Amino acid sequence: MTSSSAPSSSPSHRPPRVGLFCTCLVDTIRPSVGFAAAKLLAEAGCEVDVPRQTCCGQPAFNSGDRATARVLAEQTIAAFESFDYVVAPSGSCAGMMKAHYPELFAGEPDAMIRAERFCAKVFELVSFLVDVLGVTRVCARYDGVVTYHDSCSGLRELKVRDQPRALLASVEGLTLNEMADADTCCGFGGTFCVKYPAISDAIVGKKASNIAASGADTLVAGDLGCLMNMAGKLQREGQDIAVRHVAEVLAGMGDQPAIGVARKG
Repeated sequence: MTSSSAPSSSPSHRPPRVGLFCTCLVDTIRPSVGFAAAKLLAEAGCEVDVPRQTCCGQPAFNSGDRATARVLAEQTIAAFESFDYVVAPSGSCAGMMKAHYPELFAGEPDAMIRAERFCAKVFELVSFLVDVLGVTRVCARYDGVVTYHDSCSGLRELKVRDQPRALLASVEGLTLNEMADADTCCGFGGTFCVKYPAISDAIVGKKASNIAASGADTLVAGDLGCLMNMAGKLQREGQDIAVRHVAEVLAGMGDQPAIGVARKG
């Protein structure tokens, strides 16, 4: 992995201390995404730690339970307050923390200042590598034709679009074919797919058609929830398209079973 500028450091020239926010889905469904994120950060010169953590509060926040979301936000801020940066391999979780935490402390000046200080150091993984650390390429290989899905929160709340494509372009053996409407929602939306399954299925159906039409053999994105939703639809339709988190491909960990595929043996 190479960068155009050295990572920021303290006067003692220590590497930046990064607290890795793993996310609930990564922890319970796809731990390899967390390991890939840690590998990428370490290779970029960071000191990486995974403090004791819990949900960021996004499901409660989106369901209107602001009291529970606030409690979880307080826990998250306390757990990561000592780090230089807080990095998540998820645009939705990073977006929740960076864009919405201040809303939970409105009218409380001291708490608001603390929350805003925390929000300023929260980043989505690939955006952090490119925009903060200046990483321009990775040392990885993936033999395949890839198409990229822009997850809603990462794109609209955090402006994550060009960064993953720039790093994917540096992966040996990888060809990137853009799908039509790459920036259109996949229909997951967290609790949306549970509350409105018919609408969600119609949306992901259109997304699956665009993925297949791209000619790609692999779909990548930066949010595990979106990836699980699209993987499920593609499999139900009999599409032989592997689904992977972008961190896994960038970290050279694309040889393991794709999302939704059982490990052999």
